[in-house]
Amino acid sequence: MEKFIYKVFYSAAGGNMDRNLALDFVRATEAAAISSAFWVGKGNEKQADHAAVEAMRKAFSVIDMDGTIVIGEGERDEAPMLYIGEKVGSGRGMKLDIAVDPLEGTTITARGDPNAMSVFAAAPHGGLLNAPDTYMDKISVGQECIGAVDLDASVEENLHAVAKRLDKPIDEVTAIILDRDRHREIIEKIRKCGCRIRLIRDGDIAGALAPAIEDSGIDILFGIGGAPEGVIAAVALKCLGGEIQGRLKFRNEEEKARAKKMGITDLNKKLTMTDMVRSNEAMFAATGVTDGTILKGVSFLSHGAKTHSIVMRAKTKTVRFVEARHSFEHFPDY
Repeated sequence: MEKFIYKVFYSAAGGNMDRNLALDFVRATEAAAISSAFWVGKGNEKQADHAAVEAMRKAFSVIDMDGTIVIGEGERDEAPMLYIGEKVGSGRGMKLDIAVDPLEGTTITARGDPNAMSVFAAAPHGGLLNAPDTYMDKISVGQECIGAVDLDASVEENLHAVAKRLDKPIDEVTAIILDRDRHREIIEKIRKCGCRIRLIRDGDIAGALAPAIEDSGIDILFGIGGAPEGVIAAVALKCLGGEIQGRLKFRNEEEKARAKKMGITDLNKKLTMTDMVRSNEAMFAATGVTDGTILKGVSFLSHGAKTHSIVMRAKTKTVRFVEARHSFEHFPDY
């Protein structure tokens, strides 16, 4: 990988997140994606995840920011790196809330299945919901369907609302949902409506983004997935112009207590995108590890690798797809 010189500029007037940061962040997801891609299909989830975490953590160390992990690999006693509350960056620059999933889809990577990627999101300090490591019931759509769906509406009502907004027959609407036993009832209802379904093993973030990605073939996401992944997806959808709603689904009293400790007072609240992402200065970056709905995976060359990434800013709604070639002579050298 080429040697990068990091220099970040900030607005003197308001301390806004500058677009130059976005390229620094995508370099971090590239490093994590390449490192974990060596483990694609090898059946070792832990090693794949460790490689991604280590590479991303190293990349962060040279970025001029005063970052705090608000969504990461878990509590400090569970994760040696990128744990919740960890300070990342050089300590110089803007105070940022950082949400990461260095390898979204550890099982996917171990199996060699589609939609594994390295993911990063950031906002000015206080701009992201500190979501506990629990579940979240979610619904997401693309820009054309903003305001048409409601988490508290029935599956049938939401599907018909999407079909009306997209001006297509109900049997041409496609929903994406995690293939889990807990979703059997939702899957049956979708099929009774005559809609198509794309079932996915994992890849919660990629699934939530898919309705907002042109030519993905997906119109709506339903179902229960990770709460931290829901917040990260909300950042991306804010950049893309889509919509997500969610409600935390706790598994035990310990998770409820943790949520309260993190500042969540109404445990049953229907969370809007504004609740999850409170700043228009948010940024999102992701690099594919395996081929997926949004991104191509890492491909290895004779002396390096090729990556495919997406980087977005909520303020400008700018979406960039970045293809890069990396030389192993300098990888991972920052």
